[in-house]
Amino acid sequence: MTTLALPRILTIAGTDPTGGAGVQADIKSIQAAGGFSYSVVTSLVAQNTTGVQEIFTPPIDFLRAQLRSITDDVAIDAIKIGMLGTTEIIEVVREFLTTHARDCKVVLDPVMVASSSDRLLTREAEEALRELASLADVITPNLPELAVLAGQDPAENWDAAIAQAQGLARELGTTVIVKGGHLAGPRADNAVVTAERVHRVPVTRVETTNTHGTGCSFSSALATRLGAGFDTPAATEWASRWLHEAIAHADALGVGRGHGPVDHGHLNRRMQRAADCNPEHFLLIDAPPTPPLAAPAGPHTQALWDASAPYLTAIMELPFIRALGDGTLDRADFMFYLEQDAYYLTKYARSLHALGGAWATDADAAIVDEQEMQRTWLAELDRETLPSPVTRAYTDFLLASTLGEPAAIGQAAVLPCYWLYYEVGARLAERNHDAHPYRDWLATYAGDGFYEAVRGAIERCEATLADNPDLLEAAVRACAVASRYELDFFDQADRAWVVRDV
Repeated sequence: MTTLALPRILTIAGTDPTGGAGVQADIKSIQAAGGFSYSVVTSLVAQNTTGVQEIFTPPIDFLRAQLRSITDDVAIDAIKIGMLGTTEIIEVVREFLTTHARDCKVVLDPVMVASSSDRLLTREAEEALRELASLADVITPNLPELAVLAGQDPAENWDAAIAQAQGLARELGTTVIVKGGHLAGPRADNAVVTAERVHRVPVTRVETTNTHGTGCSFSSALATRLGAGFDTPAATEWASRWLHEAIAHADALGVGRGHGPVDHGHLNRRMQRAADCNPEHFLLIDAPPTPPLAAPAGPHTQALWDASAPYLTAIMELPFIRALGDGTLDRADFMFYLEQDAYYLTKYARSLHALGGAWATDADAAIVDEQEMQRTWLAELDRETLPSPVTRAYTDFLLASTLGEPAAIGQAAVLPCYWLYYEVGARLAERNHDAHPYRDWLATYAGDGFYEAVRGAIERCEATLADNPDLLEAAVRACAVASRYELDFFDQADRAWVVRDV
């Protein structure tokens, strides 16, 4: 698949002075999805998180002038259409699409009613908007808007919504995105619906009232991914996942007294933090210490745990770990993790062999684990496993520590892969059940066999450091560095999806 490095996206919509919806949200969403945004304003809307106070529609000739400014100078890869408001505006946009946008991907968010129940489209314009929808590649109505377009009552369940969407897709010759956020239950799945097929995109519901502008934001991100060359299912999966994160962190924004906006920039800020290369920041985790379930064997391993504990707190808060625990983790994310883990284990086993004795026995067990993954989860892969930068850096650090440093430091470096893994597995074990998609992983790292291996590793570290107390400071630092790598190792799958060709 050929993708554009920086797709150029035009949004045609109304405004929101508080920044949560309309053109302002579109621009944020386009940038978050990797595009460059143009914007043409249809209406000036006085609104905030509590509702719409007033709408001013500029003269129609000014709308034409804005569109002419675009077509006279810049290229467009995709168009997102939001609030239009009147039949006259819809006709101007229709003329623009048929004359100047034949080679663009077009996403229509058929804005009719705000989340506050305020009417944003005149009833007379509904039929004109329905006709405009036939020119779009994709339309993204919420369930009340889907019902209006389908001429039916709002769907009360998933199957009814899919049926309405398939009928509408067949009638208009377009693709309809069903958004399940208005349905009840723990799921808020989306679906790509055509006349022939349905592609369901799993989404876990976030309990929050701060969802102002989600329709604008989703459709803009979707248009950006389409403009970049992704197909509709892949673009929908990306936009759904990005928006889920934005909604999940909406409450922390503290914007407004009503239905607040989503956090459009959370993903980008998370990526920036992950890219921080400051050596001092690398070892600074602002998290409270967590008491271990596998106790230290003495004061030396207590010191190692004190260095490692804040990273466990951070690991347990990772989206990857939370989704792994409740079984909602995307399969592609888990496969990415397992593929990296298979590579990691080959180098980890070499590091353990370098330490000798009981460590070498554990290395042989690690090789067995890798072979089991190859026979089951990774059997479907038909390519060589290549390490990510995080995996390569972690394994290089372990090899350098075990092959080039005193045994006390090498043992401290490999210890987090025992200790932190058990702590994570044991804490997630209570969520395990027979139907859990990752039950074997949870059972392995919470099991008695792995616990015994962890106890042995802790006791060996304690004994080695007791004989070499002058190496404790260096060992603590090695343990902290390895713990940070464990954090990044778990987190990397949740960073990989951002650029994955799903």
